[in-house]
Amino acid sequence: MTATAVDAGAVPDPTPVPEQAPAVEAPPVVVDASVGREPPPEPEMPPWLDEAPWPDDGYEPVMSSGEGYDDPDLPEPDDGVSTLDWDGLAARVAQCTHCSELSQARTQTVFGVGDRQADWLFIGEAPGAEEDRQGEPFVGRAGKLLDSMLSALGRKRGEGVYIANILKCRPPRNRDPSPEEAHACRPYLDRQIQLIRPRVLVALGRVAAQNLLETSDALGTLRGRVRTYRGIPVVVTYHPAYLLRRPLEKRKAWEDLCRAMDQIQAGQKGS
Repeated sequence: MTATAVDAGAVPDPTPVPEQAPAVEAPPVVVDASVGREPPPEPEMPPWLDEAPWPDDGYEPVMSSGEGYDDPDLPEPDDGVSTLDWDGLAARVAQCTHCSELSQARTQTVFGVGDRQADWLFIGEAPGAEEDRQGEPFVGRAGKLLDSMLSALGRKRGEGVYIANILKCRPPRNRDPSPEEAHACRPYLDRQIQLIRPRVLVALGRVAAQNLLETSDALGTLRGRVRTYRGIPVVVTYHPAYLLRRPLEKRKAWEDLCRAMDQIQAGQKGS
């Protein structure tokens, strides 16, 4: 019988070595490339955002709607406005006496000014004292701020821009236009829109926006998204006179103007 020899100094291993389990690959680690990086810089803001002029002593505050106003029995506007050309429309406005209180108190009507083939149509509420004297909309301190806003858009008064108002006459003491006055003057503005065929309408302030869109919604509700009027995009923003009193709101106004610019660019791509 033959025995297996065992070295005298060797100690046998009583437990067998288990087979090694196959290696499991760890899932790849996803690294967020933005971690540790500074956020991209904000777009450069136009200079007028940092300008904060306050109204001078001659500033006339806007009165609340209807204050100091007796509702007249206004006639319907003359028929045929929608067929007038520019000269005929301007003559009709200059001779208008639909609103007796306004026509008797005005120095002259304020028809509108600018490029009659403009992409941009800015609409304010009504002429002020200086506009009534000069016959042109937005010529005071608010007008200078509006010009700065246009410059930031690469535009200027008379080139690619038309400026008009809901009313063509100055209301006494700068009160808001009455609903009857706005209704009587509406065919003139509508005909201007038809003749210009702008790509975007910018309503400057609560009164202009509410009358244009025929709504009682607050300005804060009307801002922030694009509306339409007769198929034309409408962007609502603050009136420049309000921005003179509340300069911190200028950044919001710039956002509104950028929204309007987006509509212009979208229209150009689609044309």
